[in-house]
Amino acid sequence: MSSSTSLPVPTATTMLLSREASSIDGSSTMKGGVRIGGRIIEVDDGSEGGSVVIRDKTEPAERRINFYDILYAEVTAEGVFTIDYVTTTKTKATPQRIELRTDQDDRKAAEETAKRILERAYGDSPLHKRLLILINPFGGTGAATKIFNTSCLPLLQASRSNITVQSTTHSGHATEIAKDLDISAYDGILCCSGDGLPHEVYNGLAARPDAKKALQTIAVAQLPGGSGNAMCHNLTGTGSPSLATLSIIKSTKQPIDLVSITQGTRRIISFLSQSLGIVAEADLATEHLRWMGDTRFVWGVMQRLWRRQTWPCELAVKVSVEGGVEEVREHYRKVHAASQDVRAEELAARLRSEDDLGEGEGLPALKYGTVNDPLPSDWELVPHPNMGNFYAGNMAWVSADALMFPASLPHEGCFDLVTMDGTLPRMEALKIMGASENGKHWDMDHVLYRKVLAYRIVPTEREGYVSVDGERIPFERWQAEVHHGLGRVWARGAVYQNAGV
Repeated sequence: MSSSTSLPVPTATTMLLSREASSIDGSSTMKGGVRIGGRIIEVDDGSEGGSVVIRDKTEPAERRINFYDILYAEVTAEGVFTIDYVTTTKTKATPQRIELRTDQDDRKAAEETAKRILERAYGDSPLHKRLLILINPFGGTGAATKIFNTSCLPLLQASRSNITVQSTTHSGHATEIAKDLDISAYDGILCCSGDGLPHEVYNGLAARPDAKKALQTIAVAQLPGGSGNAMCHNLTGTGSPSLATLSIIKSTKQPIDLVSITQGTRRIISFLSQSLGIVAEADLATEHLRWMGDTRFVWGVMQRLWRRQTWPCELAVKVSVEGGVEEVREHYRKVHAASQDVRAEELAARLRSEDDLGEGEGLPALKYGTVNDPLPSDWELVPHPNMGNFYAGNMAWVSADALMFPASLPHEGCFDLVTMDGTLPRMEALKIMGASENGKHWDMDHVLYRKVLAYRIVPTEREGYVSVDGERIPFERWQAEVHHGLGRVWARGAVYQNAGV
């Protein structure tokens, strides 16, 4: 693995504003800053979110930079007061720079202003994050390396993040890297890829002797570099590589529930979803149509809806929230309200005090056993001869245009399960699938939406597809259960972006 190196600050728009500087104090409108020639730098805490204001006494207009858009501020060894920031559109964040030259006598005032700007720009988010960047050069359209170098790297450099970059060379490589990682050397791993690489990273961390510590130390996030970028949409609310990078730079470590899957003698960690039926088939059975882009999934769904295809199975569920959609809605709002305005450190401490992950350093023991154990006494395997869609999820968005689990929360101690009959009239089924684009399907007729702690599913057909985090596993019975707050992600809050009920 390559060692971390000091990376140059990217080229940006530069404004060399002055040669002379003098400190400012005593003004009722100045909360701290420096006067540079005819210009003033003011730290404004009053506006929404706060900002840095640049004024020129000879011009009525002022320039305002939101703290969220500021990547770094410092006074260089040469005495240049520097602010690295971004200008943003709906699709892009572009790094920029302002440089203002100071005199030696005023260096202290400028340094204090830079320090204050950084404190306000980052809040609880750590500066100089130590990040391992894993790039999958083969995923999606094969553009991940270019995406990272052109859209993500400049912002990471400007924020003075400490990064190590490594490309994966084969399937399972990220698992190997995470399994052998020195977790004391990094704060997190960013995957420039689809959802396959985060899946590999979590399973590599889970394979370590110190799995629990590793999973709660290394925060994972995704830079959108593949065909499926669900983690990125959930945590950053965007599919733009540069805007996602900005979001991660300003994020804190947040706890996330993870799900254990047992199948045969294997135990797999899932962070996103598990599916059998129309969604799994439309994704995995259309791999040969990748040239169609996202259209291949639509094509796969339409084919199976038209045939009214079913996947018979038996299903046992350990329900977490009793009742129907109103009870699920009440649960969501209660957990959501309890996590608002809680600092990430406080939330992590709260979860530790409620820790039900058991003793020891390895993965938590399975409360409900494995799929090979006898069925728990309070479970019942119920036949579902007409199963059309079985979909369990731990995140709200399963793709950029599918809000399948709008009531999902990152660390609620349960996960969501959607089931649907495959023999519905075609137009009714099509209406439900269409409504899932914005999460409006969840309380529709013919959709069963539940909060669960665990389940066991037994396919009764011989052939088909099963997907875990978008990765294919054997078409045979499996069992799943949730682990409250076992993992960590980089996120700007305790909820998924653009979701909710």
